[in-house]
Amino acid sequence: MGEVPTADALPEALTERNQWVCWRTHERNGTPTKVPIVPETTQFASTTDPDTWRRFQTAREAVSVTGMAGVGFVFTADDPLIGIDLDDCRDPETGEPTDWAAAIIDQLDSYTEVSPSGTGYHILVTGTLPDGRNRAGNLELYDRSRFFTVTGDHVADTPRDIHERTDAIETVHDTELTDTASASDADPATTSTDSQPAPNDQPSGTSHATAPDAAAVPDEELLDRAQTAANGEKFTRLWNGSASGYESHSEADLALCRLLAFWTDGDPQRVDRLFRRSGLMRDKWDDVHYADGSTYGAKTVERAIAHTDEGYTPPEATAASTGDGPPTESAPTDSSVAAGEATAAADAATHDATSAPATAASLDSDDDATAGTAPAEEPDLPAAHPQRVQARRARIEELTEQVESLLAENERLREELHDERERRQALEAAREEPSNGWWQLW
Repeated sequence: MGEVPTADALPEALTERNQWVCWRTHERNGTPTKVPIVPETTQFASTTDPDTWRRFQTAREAVSVTGMAGVGFVFTADDPLIGIDLDDCRDPETGEPTDWAAAIIDQLDSYTEVSPSGTGYHILVTGTLPDGRNRAGNLELYDRSRFFTVTGDHVADTPRDIHERTDAIETVHDTELTDTASASDADPATTSTDSQPAPNDQPSGTSHATAPDAAAVPDEELLDRAQTAANGEKFTRLWNGSASGYESHSEADLALCRLLAFWTDGDPQRVDRLFRRSGLMRDKWDDVHYADGSTYGAKTVERAIAHTDEGYTPPEATAASTGDGPPTESAPTDSSVAAGEATAAADAATHDATSAPATAASLDSDDDATAGTAPAEEPDLPAAHPQRVQARRARIEELTEQVESLLAENERLREELHDERERRQALEAAREEPSNGWWQLW
């Protein structure tokens, strides 16, 4: 049992609230787990039942009386507090944080203390926690229905008080959590077997990049093509400012930027210029959010381009190609110079399987399955035509996005199920305790 902090060692924003519990280690399935205890008893406390919480001084005094390991603070929806838990990021011998942890501590710039294990940190801020995931790797963020063990082991050079950090929290959430959740969002054809390597991480640094061709298409025409492509409904929804289907506004920003990265073939200036015209544009875009002076918008564009592996090649550029070293969009690996009827039929079947039509009318013809991208005056486009290829890739993108969304939802439900099982196990363990309400301590 470590030394219990005094009220003077802690921020008043914590000690003034009657949201305190004691805690001790409890074995669950062979794993030691910290569980909240009602002060002055040995019964389990609940992070959703205020009747099991007490004032700070009561909890502090109860630690020595009942042999608990320490005190803890419960987060609720009624307070503005957010807890950031950083695990396995501190050397207990030297007290030095990892670079990753040091960057987050510096960015949040609020009250920070060492965790009971000595190998992590707890940061406390006030503000609003963005919607979406709240845990990834060694990082967890909570603002309700959880409790933090509180040590009072203040980290030098961090504030003694808790500060409002909504913008900084959103930046950490975007950087550490949104990237993970959106790694495949709006990524054209990452699973396509048609593509050849044409990375756009540095669109202007390779002689084979197709940026000049994409740049030749005026903005208005490029936007029109994006809105009438196979995934044009999604593009239009984002372009008009709707974040529906995304867990946060920032995820919608990133999704639109990744689509723009594809259509502009990785041109960062053009992505930025077009995004500013969209309905998603907000003042935050130009706010500096990073230690290197980068704005939120600049970093979002950078991440979008880095995660977009394909670039748009206008069909007119492909038509003008001689066939020697053509751009990726005009050279799918399933095409050949001497393609016969059997190959064309096979390609058409592949097109049917991968490009579900956008309307009932498009069930009548392969040529309509590009959802409006094929010119009306060319009803018999070959299967290897870039517009047909583009439509297949767009469909694959949509299916990939749906799969990723289902996987994310599945992960969320698994976490909820895990939490519910732990709660039930805790309740069952409490019922098994002696009727006098006291536990054997070990």
